[in-house]
Amino acid sequence: SISFTGDVLKTKIDGEFEGWEGETIFKMMNGTIWQQASYDYTYHYSYMPDVIIFTRNGRYYMKVEDVEDVIAVNQIH
Repeated sequence: SISFTGDVLKTKIDGEFEGWEGETIFKMMNGTIWQQASYDYTYHYSYMPDVIIFTRNGRYYMKVEDVEDVIAVNQIH
């Protein structure tokens, strides 16, 4: 399980998740859309994984279920 303190958004990826590759856009089940903001490449396939988006030092970060890496994201919708 994933746990963070402070304000967190808990949702799921809307559909298939295949990791990220630089400027990947993520559509969430709660209707929000986020874009990768830190350069990183990770391949991981899953269907509708749980996601936690949390803040640290004024930036948003995203943690996806069963993926070790955390990336910075920006909300675009």
